[in-house]
Amino acid sequence: MDADERMPREPRSLIASDRVIGTDVRRSDGERVGVIERLMLDKVSGRVAYAVMSFGGFLGLGSDFYTLPWGVLRFDPGHDAYVVDITEEQLRSAPPRSPEGTDPSDDRAWEEQVHRYYNAAPYWGI
Repeated sequence: MDADERMPREPRSLIASDRVIGTDVRRSDGERVGVIERLMLDKVSGRVAYAVMSFGGFLGLGSDFYTLPWGVLRFDPGHDAYVVDITEEQLRSAPPRSPEGTDPSDDRAWEEQVHRYYNAAPYWGI
């Protein structure tokens, strides 16, 4: 047995975007908040800027969509989900978005409002 076989492997931190889609979003106590529906990437830097999460509804009907800055989510292997510390009231009061889950792509004022609301550092750096 060589040294590489005896060393425990670190879990990989990379994940394919299609494996993130459909992942639960939960609170730290494990309560389900919603599901990640899509990721929004910065075309220039390649960084994930936002996760679009569905919330409520039944079987995808009547769901609301919320845009969360990627930095407010953290992956919790214990829950096999992304965890966010936000109440239902805070979520429902979040900056508005379109019903189909898309956001104004060139509206920096909207993005600044979202980052201020969630107290998140902007992905574009200031």
